[in-house]
Amino acid sequence: MVRPVQSFKEDYHDAKAYHRRALQYRDAQQPASLVFNVASVSLERYLVALCELHGVEPMSHNFINLAQEVCRLVEIPHELSRDIRSLDHIFGICFLDEYHHGTPEVADMEKVVRLCDEVQGLFDNQP
Repeated sequence: MVRPVQSFKEDYHDAKAYHRRALQYRDAQQPASLVFNVASVSLERYLVALCELHGVEPMSHNFINLAQEVCRLVEIPHELSRDIRSLDHIFGICFLDEYHHGTPEVADMEKVVRLCDEVQGLFDNQP
């Protein structure tokens, strides 16, 4: 069994790596869908790492459930929680009866990159 501290370190390290890569892709003017997807992985890893930092292993890794779990553990702005939760709705993730897959637009890309920046900042306030 992986120790929670090690799991936190790995997930936080991965989150930062994906975050850096998403910024590199954005700066290199790669397609918005590529930046969006890489930044989404980063955001998911940041949220999981926040949970692990507080001794919680999240049971689900969709954005709605991760945001709920993080809000239970730390105080975050309502707007940040709302915006994180909205990512599951962009493509009908976790809603099989309404599933559709679109192409993320530049605004979607910028939103998820901003969310990565904001969630990474939450770690500055942790013990």
